Amino acid sequence: MFSNDPRTVLTLDAGGTNFVFTAIRGNKEITDPVILPSHPDNREVCLETIVNGFSTIKKKLDDLPVAISFAFPGPADYENGIIGDLPNFPAFRGGVALGPFLIEKFGLPVFINNDGNLFAYGEALAGALPEINAELKKAGSSKQYKNLLGITLGTGFGGGVVINNVLLSGDNGCGGDV
Repeated sequence: MFSNDPRTVLTLDAGGTNFVFTAIRGNKEITDPVILPSHPDNREVCLETIVNGFSTIKKKLDDLPVAISFAFPGPADYENGIIGDLPNFPAFRGGVALGPFLIEKFGLPVFINNDGNLFAYGEALAGALPEINAELKKAGSSKQYKNLLGITLGTGFGGGVVINNVLLSGDNGCGGDV
């Protein structure tokens, strides 16, 4: 489904300890990851680290990225790109308009969502669930699964829920968090 997508997207997995930057194309990483400390107690250094991480990955590319997409712990106003009041990121208390900040810096559309949600939805659309369904079909079964619970473990922990191939994000973007 996504393996033939020729577009390049800059990505970030934002954790309370480290940021992991890379770029993807066709559902595959196309750069080696760049891992940087997240500096969750210092807003200025944290934002500078995010810009530097994306800039480093962008320099490694042979084409221009079309977007920035990344996972950030919540709760947050993901639709508007505003992160705030996170236990793992005390420097963001009161809110940081991270999406608009990155749009201004890079001139690219920015998509931010909950890390647990993205993990679960990715596995449902292009990971474990399609692989399981393909094996079932190959074995002659008509059964096809559409539901998935994903759990993330790191500095914090969370999760995502997919029911009938629809991500359940809840009213604060953290509907599947534990």
